[in-house]
Amino acid sequence: MPFIYILQCSDGSFYVGSTWDLERRIAQHNTADQGAAYTRRRRPVHLVYCEETDRIEDAYAREKQIQGWGRAKRIALIEGRFDDLPGLSKPHDP
Repeated sequence: MPFIYILQCSDGSFYVGSTWDLERRIAQHNTADQGAAYTRRRRPVHLVYCEETDRIEDAYAREKQIQGWGRAKRIALIEGRFDDLPGLSKPHDP
């Protein structure tokens, strides 16, 4: 089954991706010349969140959605604070 995943990099930043084989892809992110350029400069990385989807198209769409989120919203997702997610989508008052 396809997966959407979030990795935490050694500098504390997050990387969002999608894959058919989660274990293999995480290993690739932590090995020479196989992971994304972003994670190559921020090793080691570790898995902090994943979702399984029925179709790769769904995983890719979810990846793009989460990539558009800010850090606070990603952390809420990782921590399982699902009720907080809608409020983190709204613009903050000045």
